[in-house]
Amino acid sequence: MAEITASLVKELRERTGAGMMECKKALTENNGDIDAAAEWLRKSGLAKADKKADRVAAEGRIAVAQNGGKAVLVEINSETDFVAKDENFLAFANAVANAALTSGATNVEGVKAAKLASGETVEEARAAAIAKLGENIQVRRIALVDGNNNVAAYVHGGKIGVLVEVKGGDADLARGLAMHVAAMNPPHIKASDVPADFVAKEKEIELAKMSDKDKAKPADILEKIISGKIAKIVNEVTLYGQPYVLDTNQTVEQVLKAAGAEVVSMQRLAVGEGIEKVVEDYAAEVMKQAGLA
Repeated sequence: MAEITASLVKELRERTGAGMMECKKALTENNGDIDAAAEWLRKSGLAKADKKADRVAAEGRIAVAQNGGKAVLVEINSETDFVAKDENFLAFANAVANAALTSGATNVEGVKAAKLASGETVEEARAAAIAKLGENIQVRRIALVDGNNNVAAYVHGGKIGVLVEVKGGDADLARGLAMHVAAMNPPHIKASDVPADFVAKEKEIELAKMSDKDKAKPADILEKIISGKIAKIVNEVTLYGQPYVLDTNQTVEQVLKAAGAEVVSMQRLAVGEGIEKVVEDYAAEVMKQAGLA
């Protein structure tokens, strides 16, 4: 049997991120073959990953990669914000974004199959990250744009990511609009995008809120009052209708008109949105374990 030296264990640790004893065992099991030992550890990591797969991962980061008019955002989730700030997790998230961009993947499954610069797939690297960091890690979502227009990819604090494609204008305008979308989160781009059933429901609500005196006004006057209220609501839920965050004296539509530009598309990802987070009551759990509750 080959001698398992300290330098060999150290090399395997640096290569895989596994613990010293795990590396020594892997080398022993594989007769000192470092490649076989690395594969052995990866298989062990996959087993650990399976055990953690049902744990809620609602924290994490939005990572971005861009090359001209082609840009991608990926949401990578972890169980805790502590791990989301770990340099290994951040490196993994950035590597995934770059792999998604270069591979041309259009969905999560495509991202998972994409190859990293190291030669391993994203899914293989994810399993290794789980083994190293000890938490469930998921590649949850991807947003992408590939156009011939001005494209801005903006990430705020690692938690909110935005892609905006603008026809006309310039890169600064596109970036400003991406910052606006990050801050204001408009559901729609323009009034024509707002669903008719939403408008009808808002009309019903506004009419119900009116006093009997207002309801008794002539139909044309009543319609003007309701229309004014609905226009205000529509402005609040559309990018074009909102005051521009970088110049609140103008609406986004006015800024775009002055630049001779229009927004082609916008996408926004926020870490953990839509995931039901588990609120842990550690005090109650300890009491239960101790038979005091």
